[in-house]
Amino acid sequence: MTVTCPEGHASQATDYCDVCGAPIAAGGAAAPGVPEPGAAAPAGGNTAETEPVTCPNCGDVSPAGSLFCENCGYDFTTGTPAPPPPPPGSGLDLGALGAAGHGGAGPGGASGAVAGPGPTPGAGGTAASAPVPATPGGSPAGAPGPGAPGTPAAPGPAGPPAGTAAPSGGPGGLAAPPIPGDTAWVAEIWVDPDWYAHERPEDPLPSAGLPGLVTLRQRSLLVGRPSQSRGIRPDVDCGSDPGVSRRHCQLSTDGQRWWVEDLGSSNGTFVAAAGDPLPDTPLTQGVRQEIEEGDRLFIGAWTRLVIRKALPGEV
Repeated sequence: MTVTCPEGHASQATDYCDVCGAPIAAGGAAAPGVPEPGAAAPAGGNTAETEPVTCPNCGDVSPAGSLFCENCGYDFTTGTPAPPPPPPGSGLDLGALGAAGHGGAGPGGASGAVAGPGPTPGAGGTAASAPVPATPGGSPAGAPGPGAPGTPAAPGPAGPPAGTAAPSGGPGGLAAPPIPGDTAWVAEIWVDPDWYAHERPEDPLPSAGLPGLVTLRQRSLLVGRPSQSRGIRPDVDCGSDPGVSRRHCQLSTDGQRWWVEDLGSSNGTFVAAAGDPLPDTPLTQGVRQEIEEGDRLFIGAWTRLVIRKALPGEV
């Protein structure tokens, strides 16, 4: 059965929208603001329920009637005190730096790369750090031509200062560096009935089968739930658990040790060693805590994460 979320998206799921993640109230197949046939009008003409809700945690505006903030998962029904927001990301446009690093040629080097009205062999510079394209006449732009012996090259546009080479890697250079060393790591994603009983959420518990396995390849990985509208694609996807925030916590490593940091989630991040009782105190938001291999991370309504070395054949 397909229902319509408060934002007007068609969704196969009847609790949260498949497209934007907005909560879908019971019988919420009607479009926003249009009452279903036979539905009674709100008592007293209260219009507060039809107005957008501003999250006190992150300041994001959610659709009317939302139970959770789509951006951070803040619970509007319990009125949990707003935690401090996560630190802002870098505003540096690395893509522009990458383009400048590949296009700039140092003093004198760019004069051979700019085509004039005709071929001008011999208008080359002395830069030898990067290959230079050939001019229409066939001579490399950096080589002295036979027609202008001893003629000094005109100074070209200034290139980037020394030490500011463009970052290597993909466009923009935004990908996190890979995990150093030869050790392969994985994350197990469990549906934990004990944690579900500890949290006592209203959502039904999924079947607890074998864990999901995620290969960890980067030094920094985001744990959370994806959001198409906000372009959030976590490295460790816990999207089936509605209690997990979009950007819940961050995992980081130096290749041997691991740390976890809560990014301002509304339901907290909990850590317990293997064999210890279920934890009751969440991590302090914004503070990294080291975890041992095999420690259990509890997030959301039923999710348990375990970081460990990969077994032969797993990666």
